[in-house]
Amino acid sequence: MIEKFLLTCAISVTVLSVSAQNSFSGKTDKDNVSAVCNAVAAWQIANHANSRHHQLDWTNGALYRGMVEWGKTSGNKNCIDFVMKIGKNHNWAMWRRPYHADDICVGQAFIELYRMTGNKSMLQPVMERAYYVATHPSKAPLLKTDPIGKDERWSWCDALFMAPPVYAALYDITGDKTYAEYMDSEYRICVDSLYDREEKLFYRDCKRIPLREANGSKQLWGRGNGWVFGGIPLILENLPQNHPTRFYYIELFKEMAPSILRTQDKNGAWHSSLLDPDSYPLPENSCSAFFCYGLAWGIRNGYLTDPAYRTALKKGWASLVAGVHSDGKLGYIQPVGAAPKAVGANATDVYGVGAFLLAGSELYRMDNAK
Repeated sequence: MIEKFLLTCAISVTVLSVSAQNSFSGKTDKDNVSAVCNAVAAWQIANHANSRHHQLDWTNGALYRGMVEWGKTSGNKNCIDFVMKIGKNHNWAMWRRPYHADDICVGQAFIELYRMTGNKSMLQPVMERAYYVATHPSKAPLLKTDPIGKDERWSWCDALFMAPPVYAALYDITGDKTYAEYMDSEYRICVDSLYDREEKLFYRDCKRIPLREANGSKQLWGRGNGWVFGGIPLILENLPQNHPTRFYYIELFKEMAPSILRTQDKNGAWHSSLLDPDSYPLPENSCSAFFCYGLAWGIRNGYLTDPAYRTALKKGWASLVAGVHSDGKLGYIQPVGAAPKAVGANATDVYGVGAFLLAGSELYRMDNAK
């Protein structure tokens, strides 16, 4: 007990020391949200050349979506220009593998830029890729253990953030049911294979289902569940109110929300392993940011009405801001992986920044709507 108490104290000191080095407030009004989001975006833009990821990689796909959302919500033109330049440099192309959900993720931001400008060259490559896959669906098993299905099917829960918002947006833009029908079919099969209906949370993939953490709990990865919870709003934003499958996504979102609430720690953070935070005691800000985004969106749109969600959101955002360094670098982001791993104050990555900016965008909208 003494050792656990000392460890908790040491962690609190580490988090507070990062917070003490910045001048950002964790309040959720739009002025304070703007100050920290603009700083985080500026740091990422200035340091993006140091990223080891290809510019069309899924990691950057999440970043670009956050950049575009923050840019169009707050009026930060630098964020829009940043993504615009990258899209132009690659002729708005997708990444390598036609069927892999990760490799269409950058299309989310390109679609949003098309909506802002009406420039069809931004839309054409992602539309062609998605239409081909939807009209020639893979027949491989939806299993991460299958040599073909692991890439061609949505066989890991992260995929539910990467690809479905693209198909939903293309359905919204074109009215072609092909996109929505493919999305619904693939999404439901993935949920049926990876959703733990007892915990109301997702396994990362089928290989993780039998695994257990040090405390005996199921291995339910923080960021993996963040991908899912953060992806549902991006789908619902593109489905009409009378769409026949809209209720399915709403119910999944509302069913997950209490589990998100109960896995938040007393300081407002979430951890790499949702059911075994003691084994990964530091905050994990990529999952925390996606959860804050989902909570904010759900509150603003009237799906999460319990006051406990507002409390969780405020605590969650304050915890996230405490991980921002004085220069705008966002820390406590678990590196690329497929399972819970240790994380530190200096660990950062682009997808965590994208999630942070998505969360900030929703908080800004919430404050505007008062």
